[in-house]
Amino acid sequence: MTQLKIGDIVQIRTSKGFAYAQYIHKHPQYGALIRVLPNIYDAPVHDYLQIAEESERFVVFFPLSAAVNKQIVSIVGNAPVPDFAKKFPTFRAGVADPATGKVTTWWLWDGEKEWRVGDLTPEQRKMPIRGIWNDTLLIERIESGWKPETDSA
Repeated sequence: MTQLKIGDIVQIRTSKGFAYAQYIHKHPQYGALIRVLPNIYDAPVHDYLQIAEESERFVVFFPLSAAVNKQIVSIVGNAPVPDFAKKFPTFRAGVADPATGKVTTWWLWDGEKEWRVGDLTPEQRKMPIRGIWNDTLLIERIESGWKPETDSA
């Protein structure tokens, strides 16, 4: 069983190349929070300190320990979490209307408490969406260039 450490750099193989993420927080209910770094590389990267300084494309909860143990992703290094990524982010969440597929009432969550905001501002649309993704969704979103602000919900 892999012992994860905050700052671990995760290599994710995609059909477009190698993507990287960094393990930044562990939440008691949602588990490992990773920040997915912005680039996809043709070959494995070895300068983890440099790529760890990049701003993330998005953050998401991901069953990291299980994915490492099943060799779906691999820990390839460890780097300090940049100052801008140390604070636990505020997430947005909502339930989509089955008829439209759209969320009409949004909630914000800071890891401990939740509050209703209704419609989102353009700045709030950039907030991560609360949820736990499996490896299939993670890879699909990396390959497509997905960002929270471009999510259709």
